[in-house]
Amino acid sequence: MIFEKIHTVPTSDELVDKAFRRATRAMAGKKITGRDTRLKANESMVLTSANILTDNLANIVRRFPTFEDLPPFYYEMADILVGVDELRKALARIDWASSKIHEVAREHVGMMRRTKDPVAIRKQCFGRIGSIMKSIDKELRFLNDARNRLRKLPDVHNEPTIVVAGYPNIGKSSFVSMATGARPEIASYPFTTKGVSIGHFMVGNDRHQVMDTPGLLDRPMSERNEIELQAITALKHLNAVVLFIIDASETCGYEIHEQMHMLEEVKEQFPLPLLVVANKSDLPQFRELDIADMQMSTATGEGVHEVLDRLIGMIQEKELENS
Repeated sequence: MIFEKIHTVPTSDELVDKAFRRATRAMAGKKITGRDTRLKANESMVLTSANILTDNLANIVRRFPTFEDLPPFYYEMADILVGVDELRKALARIDWASSKIHEVAREHVGMMRRTKDPVAIRKQCFGRIGSIMKSIDKELRFLNDARNRLRKLPDVHNEPTIVVAGYPNIGKSSFVSMATGARPEIASYPFTTKGVSIGHFMVGNDRHQVMDTPGLLDRPMSERNEIELQAITALKHLNAVVLFIIDASETCGYEIHEQMHMLEEVKEQFPLPLLVVANKSDLPQFRELDIADMQMSTATGEGVHEVLDRLIGMIQEKELENS
């Protein structure tokens, strides 16, 4: 997944302790017999600590993705969770600190070579470096929090997608399992209480994914908070079609008119091709619905493959229109 390579971001104190400890070890055991050896030892401490800090800070920046290159879905999700502008500013500050520490170290090494007291210059340098690191502690903590949030995003591939919508207990998970022929992976959005089911199947050489999004597309939009609404909107960036399943038997606990109301909201929210399918055709309570394009039973499998074929056709039509 895009954000998995981001390592834990240390605090400024952790980085400074690591750098200064390593610098002290670099000096330990060296015999200081005169000005030259004392100068070299203090130079070594300054350059070692500065190199460790600049390398660690540069690695923090490098491990975050270039946001301009992110797929639109992940860009919008990152913006929802942590704010892309805030991330850019924090990373720019870390990059500045890395360059500034390198500059300060070189400056103080030059000063050491012109003084009789390199120890005092080394201490002065460590004080400057410590101040620079303290000034970016807020950004380091922000980036670590961002890293923890972004790593919780589900692994959604940029490939043909069927997004399954509808109230709970209407057969969405069963459809995902039957369509993909396997138990789907479960991954969690950081702002939902349930895991998103993602299954895959092949059409020729092309992999497709089927997503059931409990916590996002299983209750009315009026009950959503702003972040959930933004997350729903982000789904439109996928190369997707929407399958809206209606329980035409009402055994899920939601009446047809409630399900129809949600259908209208999903249509408004998603400018995507949408297929309406009435499920539970095997039950005696099943009702024929004019609004439904097709019907099926995820309990018996009847009609499921026909629905899947229709959805694949819709994806292909969408790709032709966009090509």
